Amino acid sequence: MQKIGEECGVFGIFSPTRQDVAKEVYYGLYALQHRGQEACGIVVNDDGVFTLHKDNGLVNDVFSFEQLEKLGHGNMALGHVRYGTSGGRGRENAQPILVNHIKGSMAVSHNGNLVNSYQLRSELEEQGLVFHTTSDTEVISYVIIKERISCGSVEEAVDRAMYKIKGAYSMCIMSPTKMIAARDENGFRPLCYGKKKDGSYVIASETCALDTVGAEFIRDIEPGEIVIFSSEGIRSIKTHCGKAKKTLCIFEYIYFSRPDSVINGCCVHDARVESGKFLARAYPVDADVVIGAPDSGIDAALGYSFESGIRYETGFLKNKYIGRTFIAPGQKTREDKVRIKLNAIKSVVNGKRVVLVDDSIVRGTTCARTVNLLREAGAKEVHMRVAAPPFKNPCYYGTDIPDREYLIANQHTVEEIRQIIGVDTLGYLTLDYCKNIACGKDMGFCMACFDGNYPTETPIINEKFRFEKKLSEKGNK
Repeated sequence: MQKIGEECGVFGIFSPTRQDVAKEVYYGLYALQHRGQEACGIVVNDDGVFTLHKDNGLVNDVFSFEQLEKLGHGNMALGHVRYGTSGGRGRENAQPILVNHIKGSMAVSHNGNLVNSYQLRSELEEQGLVFHTTSDTEVISYVIIKERISCGSVEEAVDRAMYKIKGAYSMCIMSPTKMIAARDENGFRPLCYGKKKDGSYVIASETCALDTVGAEFIRDIEPGEIVIFSSEGIRSIKTHCGKAKKTLCIFEYIYFSRPDSVINGCCVHDARVESGKFLARAYPVDADVVIGAPDSGIDAALGYSFESGIRYETGFLKNKYIGRTFIAPGQKTREDKVRIKLNAIKSVVNGKRVVLVDDSIVRGTTCARTVNLLREAGAKEVHMRVAAPPFKNPCYYGTDIPDREYLIANQHTVEEIRQIIGVDTLGYLTLDYCKNIACGKDMGFCMACFDGNYPTETPIINEKFRFEKKLSEKGNK
């Protein structure tokens, strides 16, 4: 875990006419590829007949032109890009999850982690249900289906299920006649919808995906809200709204979301630039050049440059054909990719006092190597500025950091970290600043990874992980 594991991305479309909805989802998933590079999938609904294709790999690898043609046309489609935070990394855990039941079919795409999935799964298995994956999404789908069998509509089933599932979930559910978007009461993960000129409605994790398919942003889905898209129009259920404090994950602004996305009315790029300006005010230094760690530190580095007056330059050449280091499964593979992913531009840093801006430090190993690249290229001084507070606690809501032992800030002081990664000075973003990171607005954030204040109950994490590890090991034999 060199860096923080990303979230998943969901994308759905509801069209008033039968059309090539699979390609629309394909383009939407491309825009959300940064949220998950492990697996992806698309399911198309053509008059109640569901056709699904999913596999491990990037969107472009999993879906050829021929494969998209096989998915066919329809009036609804649902897609997902996955980074495995909960459950194993096998193909069976790719989404969407498609389940056939006595009242029809249902597909689910989900972003986030439940804190009570282990308990729910145990209860469902005791009742005779058989699971085919180790993901929280299958648990969610079974809870919804169990409610659907005894109630009059899929949206009522979702409403009932939300009383039982706890934790982080922004999800899309597709039935034979409806597309439903739902968000947990805290609003940990973003979810929004927009409309295309042909009358189609599009649901996505981020606004950048709406832009990609030419949909006009309408609004964010509220925490706790259920929005139903059908031939009868749009309607909303707000039974669960206002029941919990809003706690959007702070890392959506710091790292996860694409810079051109807008969350709660604030552009992610603007938030990151402002965080860089704060770092320049809080930790000034005499330097010759500011550079950003590609790609996640660039926006904050620009802010540091604007505020400090120190010129910004591109200090690294990034190999664009290498995926993000922490996405690659297996520690050895990650380390190999780090070695060939970045190269310092010697003419920019040689003999210079360099300010290096990055989004976060997790273990410190990737950071230390980046600093070493600058030293090897002749940097006279390296001053590191981090656009996040020290990461001290595990996340139970979808970020792939399960144990404190991986977190360098949990084991060492700032001064010790400075020495370990080999920089001349080190400065972190403060907790107080993070509260207003979204264009100066205090929207309410989950910052448990920094301060340990979890907004929900925490899971029986040891039991859950032991169970998933056992299943994953069994599947790999």
